[in-house]
Amino acid sequence: PKSVLRQHHDGHAGERLHVCSDCNRSFRVPYELAEHRRIHTGERPYVCGECGRGFRISTELLAHQYHHTGEWPFTCARCGKGFAKRS
Repeated sequence: PKSVLRQHHDGHAGERLHVCSDCNRSFRVPYELAEHRRIHTGERPYVCGECGRGFRISTELLAHQYHHTGEWPFTCARCGKGFAKRS
């Protein structure tokens, strides 16, 4: 099997060779297709240890966990409200 770095490099070629058999959406690298397929299967393998909520991808779980800790990576300089993402 290809390394994650190799898959990432292949993705820069722009070709979308990995196609979802359920909706025909295409992806550049296999792991993006695998994450997408969870929309159709309902699989949520990343589970919050605090509340038991499941997530399709690990970054969704990470963002969710800030709700429990109260420690946000990005905060508004004006009001102090925290956010999981800069965007």
